[in-house]
Amino acid sequence: ESYKPIVAEAAKRSADKVYNRICVTHLLLDEAKENRIAGAVGFNVRTGNYHVFKSKTVIVGAGGASNIFKPRSVGEGAGRVWYAPWSSGSAYGLMIDAGAKMTQMENRIVLARFKDG
Repeated sequence: ESYKPIVAEAAKRSADKVYNRICVTHLLLDEAKENRIAGAVGFNVRTGNYHVFKSKTVIVGAGGASNIFKPRSVGEGAGRVWYAPWSSGSAYGLMIDAGAKMTQMENRIVLARFKDG
């Protein structure tokens, strides 16, 4: 439950500016070098403002995450995970659209759910 705030604080200290609630829609290809990403474009989900980001490196970390915060459950439910329903495959979509070669994409999922987990 304390991991997300720690990472967020380190990111704030290391960046000139932090953008929150940006939905990245496309990765930008570098015109000078083949098979290289030069940035990303997206919009703010609250204001609708359009953003263009230039970068030397892009890390795609889209999708759902589980076990960031402690569950409300105690005993039986504590520490168990089920697959995040908001993981829409957007990370795959961004990379495929940019021309990435997608290999070893096997996915095994067991949806073990329980009350209040």
